[in-house]
Amino acid sequence: MLVQQILKSKATEGVFTVKPGTNVADVASVLSNNRIGSVVVSATGKTADGILSERDIVRELGKRGAVCLSDKVDDMMTKNIVTCNCNERADDILKKMTEGRFRHMPVIRDGEMVGLITIGDVVKARLSELSMEKKALEGMIMGH
Repeated sequence: MLVQQILKSKATEGVFTVKPGTNVADVASVLSNNRIGSVVVSATGKTADGILSERDIVRELGKRGAVCLSDKVDDMMTKNIVTCNCNERADDILKKMTEGRFRHMPVIRDGEMVGLITIGDVVKARLSELSMEKKALEGMIMGH
């Protein structure tokens, strides 16, 4: 299955973004209020300058305590983001996410973000694909 098919199957379109300079407490509110695991940091709303996940925030809370909530997102975000394009395969995305130990990946088309996929989205797509393959094989075996 291709990334573009995964994006079409998602319940929500677009990407939650915050501007550089946003404080981490405000990002935590965005994550909580929208029940999401990450936001993309973007000056334009179209390009990815960084990404900040709930895990990033919890990791800093564990190290430094609540004082980190007054930090700017720029200081805590991952700056070297791994992205994908619409024509990549789910298997390849799973491999990148597993090897890189991250769960959120912006999807880029013509230099602009068109979506964000999560490891959950990719696993769901793969399970659907495997189920279809299983049914096809069963049909061939049964002579249908």
